[in-house]
Amino acid sequence: MGLAIVVGMYSDLLKEDPEGAEWLGKTFNTLNDVLKKNGIETFNEPKELHELRSRSWCDSFPYSFIHYLRRFYAYVISTPDWVPAPVKEDEDPASDPVVEEETLMFESHLLCHSDCEGFYLPIRFDEVIFDENKRIPGGMLGSSYKLLEELVQVAPRLNIKLTNSKLSDEEAERINKLASSEDEYYREYCVWIALYEAARLSIENKTVISFC
Repeated sequence: MGLAIVVGMYSDLLKEDPEGAEWLGKTFNTLNDVLKKNGIETFNEPKELHELRSRSWCDSFPYSFIHYLRRFYAYVISTPDWVPAPVKEDEDPASDPVVEEETLMFESHLLCHSDCEGFYLPIRFDEVIFDENKRIPGGMLGSSYKLLEELVQVAPRLNIKLTNSKLSDEEAERINKLASSEDEYYREYCVWIALYEAARLSIENKTVISFC
């Protein structure tokens, strides 16, 4: 079992799993109720999408992997002069006090999100949206735009080269190879490119990112 980061799920379910599509459609209705209560525009997920091409080789990975990138990001934003260091073998990145402190600020869309379910929406909003009644998976909603901004912010510290915040095909291939290697940050690279590509496709095609 592991975390899959998916874009365009609804259009796929409509073709392949009507019951799953019905459940997700009802979830989107509830999601829109939460958006309206928070003064955010509602969202209509596309029913048809062309084939979405992700350049990430990491379409799923162990649940623990996402905490490695969250830890890296938490240190970058909390300590500008931090010298990157990998997680030690006997350490749990999810329990790192810096991660906990930054998460409790409720500002980061990367940090303040379930690590196993939930959505990011292709809508611009600054603050993470919390569903107090926990009617939607994960109980929190993030913005694909804010997620992408945070990934771009952390990229230089991972030695990921972007041009005007854009990832080239050549650089994507290099990051994929690092994610598949024994590099000390292979987990961070795996999650970074999976999220970057999901956020890019989400924004370009106006479709949600689903954690499942």
